[in-house]
Amino acid sequence: MKLKICGMKYNTLEVAALQPDYLGFIFYEGSKRNYTNETISNCAGIKKAGVFVNAEIGFVVEKVVRFKLDVIQLHGDESPAYCKNLSELIDNTFKREVEVPALSGVEVWKVFSIKDTFNFSTIKPYENSVDAFLFDTKGKEKGGNGYTFNWAILTAYPSQKPFVLSGGIGLEEISAVKEILKTDLPILAIDINSKFESEPGLKNIEDLKIFIDQFK
Repeated sequence: MKLKICGMKYNTLEVAALQPDYLGFIFYEGSKRNYTNETISNCAGIKKAGVFVNAEIGFVVEKVVRFKLDVIQLHGDESPAYCKNLSELIDNTFKREVEVPALSGVEVWKVFSIKDTFNFSTIKPYENSVDAFLFDTKGKEKGGNGYTFNWAILTAYPSQKPFVLSGGIGLEEISAVKEILKTDLPILAIDINSKFESEPGLKNIEDLKIFIDQFK
């Protein structure tokens, strides 16, 4: 199981010492976990995901270059055309005046929020423009709402495109996570955030250790 710990803000080095596969940094002013530091602490061997909400492509590129991000996670209402343009830019086929080598190999993930129902036809226009989907809980916040959606909905997932499972996953969900990982769903990673915080952006290291130990 791959693990992504999102909403990093304060104790990044302590969390990085646990060696998750991904660390997530939110670049959205509307979030309590908005990352405003000038640099990211050394996270050798860990992929860095930048979370964006309806951002201009130029803003996204600037953050990718500055923080050497490995993943662009789109958490807003980004259209298929937006994702296509961004993916083409990454693939160095998008016509532009300035080359951006730092974008080479960066993945694009598109987020979809779910509560009680979901129309999977929504994801089809994005299939060829993103590397993975991420399914999160629909709520008043753009992520970090602290509760899970009905995972049974995922049994109708019609694609082989990998996806990340997110939304309110904490210690109480360990058994449920183990069960869904037994299925043949193409789950790329489990994404955890608010259930492992003392305050927004400050992660509880002991609880993270317990969660990680369950999946070693």
